[in-house]
Amino acid sequence: MGRTTFMGGIHTYDGKELSKDKPITVLLPKGELVFPMSQHIGAPAKPVVAKGDKVLVGQIIGEAGGFISSNIISSVSGTVKAIEKRLTVSGEMKDSIIVENDNEYKSVEGFGKERDYKKLTKDEIRAIVKEAGIVGLGGAGFPTHVKLTPKEDSKIDHVLVNAAECEPYLTSDYRLMMEEPEKLIGGLRIILSLFANAKGVITIEDNKPEAAQKLKALIQPQDKIEVQVVQTKYPQGAERQLINVVTGREFNYKKLPSDVGCIVDNVDTVISIYNAVALSTPLIRKILTITGDAVVNPGNFNVRTGTNYEEVIDAAGGFKQKPEKILSGGPMMGQALFSIQLPVMKTSSSIVAFLKDQAAVQEEPCIRCGRCIAACPNNLAAQKLAACAARSDEENFIKLHGLDCCACGCCTFVCPAKRSLTVNIMQTKQSILSRKKA
Repeated sequence: MGRTTFMGGIHTYDGKELSKDKPITVLLPKGELVFPMSQHIGAPAKPVVAKGDKVLVGQIIGEAGGFISSNIISSVSGTVKAIEKRLTVSGEMKDSIIVENDNEYKSVEGFGKERDYKKLTKDEIRAIVKEAGIVGLGGAGFPTHVKLTPKEDSKIDHVLVNAAECEPYLTSDYRLMMEEPEKLIGGLRIILSLFANAKGVITIEDNKPEAAQKLKALIQPQDKIEVQVVQTKYPQGAERQLINVVTGREFNYKKLPSDVGCIVDNVDTVISIYNAVALSTPLIRKILTITGDAVVNPGNFNVRTGTNYEEVIDAAGGFKQKPEKILSGGPMMGQALFSIQLPVMKTSSSIVAFLKDQAAVQEEPCIRCGRCIAACPNNLAAQKLAACAARSDEENFIKLHGLDCCACGCCTFVCPAKRSLTVNIMQTKQSILSRKKA
């Protein structure tokens, strides 16, 4: 059993009471659906349908454009209305397939059919996960079939389920653990079947005791699975912190979790693996938390990918009044929105709306208090990195390990001068990495 927390981090108001006790509500879309071809890390998918084509639920409409890429699956039946660029959460216009929903939800043959994963080979399981278009559903969007195909299976000794859900306000993973714990355990068993030397560890924060008990009750002695309760602290669910807490191992941005013997997936990803492998159901839905003090009825929703954000907000009763800030994602790592005419994608996790924009404050000069260093889970000197970013000093930015920044936002949160440290650091990091990639 590992430790219960990591060095650094912060304690925030978590806002989870707004939605944590609201059961997941199924929402079926009404209008057209938009399927961007870039919903994952890696190469965009390539459209395999044309304008005027009829499509079915579960049909591949965008094919993975490379090894690190992912299929795009239609979540409704209907007609391809257009293939054109549409606005996404990133603020970019992305190539997208537009499907006019016929509201009949006819599916491809075999959709939803049960099957015994124990009768499948490892290669067959990985192929099913790839076909299903599953990516990391915690927000990163890394293609899951790639993650489940490390160089050496035998060196993987830990499969970690990130059930911390440490981002404030988000409760979708918690609701999944409360409502579908059997699928979570089942999905973890499927992953463990790929790695003979691995044990499974579900890491869950101590503010979710009911979920921890539900999961513990389902574990069988032969499962090689344990539930590890960790301290409630942000960013407890960050990949590097999670691995360090459970195993004591450390690694930097140059390495992947598999390089230190670990596979890490979040709750919804593991459940989606179960849905694909055991229930022949590809990734066509996201579980979203719609919350914040501007939302009339905060809650958790099972939403088809491609659905318009506005439809989901309406399902939560709309806004009490016009919010000053709307985020896709949580308040620490979410993306601020200037429009809600956006499609739900695989990497969508929540919509959080606030009556007041608490981040809209006047920056002041750094007072060199060191709080950002104490809070950083990776022990970085944020104020020095921000200074390097301001003068475009990329050489010293790299020497100060700026590429190890995980964009958690802890430094900005604790800064008494209200400096936008995270944004400035990440802009420089992305610029350096983009040039390296090119």
